Amino acid sequence: MKAIDKKLWRELWAMRMQALAIAMVIVGGVSIFIMSLSTLDSLYQTRETYYRNHSFAHVFATLKRAPLSLVSRIEAIPGVDRVETRVVAYVNLDMAGFDDPVSGHLLSLPDNSPGQLNRIYLRKGRLLEPGHDREVLLSEEFARAHNLQPGAHLRATINGRRKTLTVVGHVLSPEYIYQIAPGAMFPDYLRYGVLWMARKPLATAYDMDGAFNDVTLTLSKHTNAQAVIDRLDELLKPYGGTGAIAREDQLSHRFLSEELKQQRTIATVFPIIFFGVAAFLLNIVTSRLISLQREQIAVLKAFGYSDFAVGLHYTKLVLVIVSFGILAGIGFGIWMGKGMSNIYMTFYSLPFMIYVLRPQVIVAAAAISMAVAILGTLYAVNRAARLPPAQAMRPEPPSIFHPTLVERLGLQRWFSQPTRMILRHIERRPLKSLLTVLGISMAGATMMIGGFQEGAIDHMVEVHYGLSQRSDITAIYTEPTSQRSLYSLQSLQGVDHAEGFRAVAAKLQFEHRFYRTSVQGIPPGGKLMRLLDTELKVINLPQQGVILTDYLAELLQIRPGDMLTVEVLEGNRPTVRVPVVGTAKEYLGVNAYMQQSALNRLLKEGNTINGARLKVDLRYQRQVYAELKEMPRIAGVVEQKSAIKAFYKTMEETILFFTFITTMLGGSIAFGVVYNSMRIALSERNRELASLRVLGFQRSEIAYILLGELALLTLLAIPIGLLIGHGLCAYLAFKFDSDLYRIPLVLGMNVYAFAALVVIVSYLISAVMIWRNLARLDMVAVLKTKE
Repeated sequence: MKAIDKKLWRELWAMRMQALAIAMVIVGGVSIFIMSLSTLDSLYQTRETYYRNHSFAHVFATLKRAPLSLVSRIEAIPGVDRVETRVVAYVNLDMAGFDDPVSGHLLSLPDNSPGQLNRIYLRKGRLLEPGHDREVLLSEEFARAHNLQPGAHLRATINGRRKTLTVVGHVLSPEYIYQIAPGAMFPDYLRYGVLWMARKPLATAYDMDGAFNDVTLTLSKHTNAQAVIDRLDELLKPYGGTGAIAREDQLSHRFLSEELKQQRTIATVFPIIFFGVAAFLLNIVTSRLISLQREQIAVLKAFGYSDFAVGLHYTKLVLVIVSFGILAGIGFGIWMGKGMSNIYMTFYSLPFMIYVLRPQVIVAAAAISMAVAILGTLYAVNRAARLPPAQAMRPEPPSIFHPTLVERLGLQRWFSQPTRMILRHIERRPLKSLLTVLGISMAGATMMIGGFQEGAIDHMVEVHYGLSQRSDITAIYTEPTSQRSLYSLQSLQGVDHAEGFRAVAAKLQFEHRFYRTSVQGIPPGGKLMRLLDTELKVINLPQQGVILTDYLAELLQIRPGDMLTVEVLEGNRPTVRVPVVGTAKEYLGVNAYMQQSALNRLLKEGNTINGARLKVDLRYQRQVYAELKEMPRIAGVVEQKSAIKAFYKTMEETILFFTFITTMLGGSIAFGVVYNSMRIALSERNRELASLRVLGFQRSEIAYILLGELALLTLLAIPIGLLIGHGLCAYLAFKFDSDLYRIPLVLGMNVYAFAALVVIVSYLISAVMIWRNLARLDMVAVLKTKE
């Protein structure tokens, strides 16, 4: 081993704690980068494999009733590859030992077959057999929630008739990766399930012999999906078609796609933060190390080492530190990636997870880390390589000092001598102080990201369910019916208030932009459904016109006063133009709202509703549930508290896991920056502090001078870090926006307090470690100095 390389390892051991702190930051950047990209690749690969192996459809359409003879005309549409028709119905289920209302989505399935399109994945039990008309397959999540093993029984109300069904298997489906009930926003496996039944008995029950009310298609490669959808809508319009949708608009697919989008954002934003801080630390450490080794550099050059050899020596030192961080980061990133992928497998009801770690991801992580390290230390290394030996033999020339601001203002008498030394040192080296403040502030900013997401979700739920939709129960009807049906609901014991609503699927268009969603007709002055403006104040719904959610208005680039084209996708499918009269604030979903009477007139129907919101006395909720289950017109019931509880339960795994990761890695940044700042300050002022000890200063006094300066810079950095953190959270909230949900920028005092606390604790731990070093100052060397 060359002598200069031995010097490298000695220096690395001497600065091992500093090197460890820097390596921890590198670990954070590399692990987040690998975790995010490997999870993204794994989800994508798993989804595509699952879709391909189980023939997930490209186009979905529902209708009232059409004869099977229509299939040949659908198959003749250019670009259509395969067609499968089904009978689909919503049913009420009666679960033994569970009093709450339970609804189910019942789909037909060929005997002893997983189907042609959207083929089910058999997890347990067997498929349906011919001649067994009352056998069903259950979605695995629903079966697990109610502990329904193969052979168990459940009762269902199918088209008004009670039937006892036998469970023969548990399945998963690419169509229900994200399984939610109609009218709900979150999965609730206790109260909503998907069931598959043989086609013949299901068709007989709903008078669908030789007919269908649901159709799915796969398309040939390079086919224009919109052209097929337009042609399919024309064919299904006479049969009550509600408008076909492409795979991109299918609910569970959209949720998974949004998760992939968020993973891309995480893979972009977080590594930039960690790598940026690492570059800052490496530059500071290398610069300080070179300034302290001027004489050693001169000796190396005097012994014949070239500029290149000296520069390479310090570059190697940096790369060794980074290499340790890369190796640890790769291992930690793989562990986190596998853990995150398995969480998503459960969260999205995927039958398997193909963990994908592309070699180019590891290469990219290593290359970026190396490049950041070299760029971050390029100036310092170049300065060391170009330092002439004669100049290096002399100590750095002292700075030209001037009276400080405190002294110019005559305030020095108010401060002790050590305090004046602290203020003087900060003011005379403003760039160094500024860089230290910036590094510590970035550590605090990173800590805010984890807490921001949890608080934002709480705010979303509070606004959506506490201020806007304030019902206890939402009942969905099987079909539109008279407003008078509310009387029967209002008469139930325990129902304090009932409000009907009319919801209809529609295509909204402004200029060349369009969006498919639902238009909801709600009663004016309603108590259970209120529209809110951006300041969360109640909006009075006008008699004419439509109110859009603010996000939908942005998508369509439409403003109040503009005319919106509304194409209704059910019934006679009228197309009308209505004025936009305002926008409402909503965090979940994208909708348009009108007065119920105005929507009824638009549809040219009487005073009809297809759902009701109920306010129920808590003492009578179980009784109300039981009576709703007996009503044949009720297709499903959404209970607000249970939906919120289910949402939090499903989000805990993903949100808390990610919060844990960001908190841990953010803490490593905080400690790395603070400790390195202290260690560098000690190295730079080692001689000065030792001189003070010789002059009679106590250890506590010189500790006050050194640590007090860092304490003051830390206190200055905390508010700056909170501002930077606020900006990072705002950027993430903007990037996470989608038509499924919008994350509000809500930062409670606990988020700010926790970020500040982590920085302060990092300072205290670093101060304890530095205090021990102050006992080992070389006062003998100071006494030997001639000057």
